[in-house]
Amino acid sequence: MITTRTVSRDGVVWAVAPSGFITQYVGDEFSLVFTRIDDAPPEVRFTRYSPGGTRSREASFETLSDATLLRLLGTSQPSVRAPEGGYRS
Repeated sequence: MITTRTVSRDGVVWAVAPSGFITQYVGDEFSLVFTRIDDAPPEVRFTRYSPGGTRSREASFETLSDATLLRLLGTSQPSVRAPEGGYRS
């Protein structure tokens, strides 16, 4: 079962979960989806990270601290510019 977590930055609450997007670096790089969950216009952002110890997407996600999730949110990109969101160059 995929866990969804929440983090808050500057008063904005985000739901974060593994996106399920598979890259060419299958156990070395995972994608996360951040979804804004408040009354503002919808916003979805994506980022990728390299797991620390485990090669399981769900297990590595569970080991990420809130501080790490917030750092990853800071490096995320809007869904319209991310392959995970359907963007193609």
